[in-house]
Amino acid sequence: MFLDWLRGTAALIMLQGHVFHSFTRLDQRSHGFYIYSQFLGGQAAAVFLFLTGITFGMGIDRRSDLGPWHRVGAALKRARYLFLLAILFRLQLFFSGYPHTRPEDLFQVDVLNLMGATTGLLSLVALARDRLSRFRWAALCGILLAGLSPVISDLDTSGVPRYLRDYFVPGQWFSVFPWGAFLAFGVAAGSVIPSVDRTAWNRVMQWCALCGFSMILLGMYCSSLPFSIYPSAEFWVDSPALIACKMGATLLMASAAFIWTEYLSPGFSFVSLLGRTSLAVYWVHIEIVYGNLFWFYKEQLMPWQSLIAAGILIVAMIAMSWVLQRVPWREWIRRRSRAAKPVEVELTGSQR
Repeated sequence: MFLDWLRGTAALIMLQGHVFHSFTRLDQRSHGFYIYSQFLGGQAAAVFLFLTGITFGMGIDRRSDLGPWHRVGAALKRARYLFLLAILFRLQLFFSGYPHTRPEDLFQVDVLNLMGATTGLLSLVALARDRLSRFRWAALCGILLAGLSPVISDLDTSGVPRYLRDYFVPGQWFSVFPWGAFLAFGVAAGSVIPSVDRTAWNRVMQWCALCGFSMILLGMYCSSLPFSIYPSAEFWVDSPALIACKMGATLLMASAAFIWTEYLSPGFSFVSLLGRTSLAVYWVHIEIVYGNLFWFYKEQLMPWQSLIAAGILIVAMIAMSWVLQRVPWREWIRRRSRAAKPVEVELTGSQR
């Protein structure tokens, strides 16, 4: 499916962006390679959040036969799963980097924490009765998360505990305002995707591309205006115009992914392969790039050397993804589950 290809594309631009950020020398960060690498790499998080929202929205739709609060409960379980992943991820980074890590590193908000927090908040969208209502409420949440970000930045939050403030107040890390907007827009898309007939996808993706272009133009236009409705707004931190541009780019990438997988793909695609194992790719590459394994290369490479390092890492991640897809771990888990069920029944009967 084109969503795997889109996710894999985001993984590629994430990998190169993190390699350049970690290994390029500080005195070389005005080089064009580095600047374009970071400009492109900033798009990856927006795509991942949008796709997570799509999965979340489709998950709510699959439970539409349940009562409203039961749907909310199921959605909260998904949010809990993401939070547990985030906690395990921070713990693994903390212990693998010890003794150079600090206790506060455990509470740093990354994209996994953001996914858990935002999906938890958006779980209330499951109260809506039908797909169209969920689409409207999720889209409205996305608009509010983007539009209120400069307002949240201007609030006096000095009395709020730092670790809670980092989740909501825009800053150097990921936060619900404004980054959660991508996930909310993804929930909106995921709420209506099940309604799209297979033969209608061509027209849907045409509108997707048109909306993408329009959002980019709107964001660029609004960011260049000599006035603003906000007392202060930083484009790269909390501006709704940035969200519009990145969301537009995400929609254009989705359209390109659809065209490639539908009409141009020769069959096997290493990009789709990366997309299907994106969580493992994210987890492992962070340890490689930012961990202690290659500490002697940190901020030591010229831009062209970082480009080579990025290529090597991408090839390594493709190889890892290929191995993960060949190992029948899902079937092993299913067999173990089926084998455990008779034992559970027998124990239950004996207890009675």
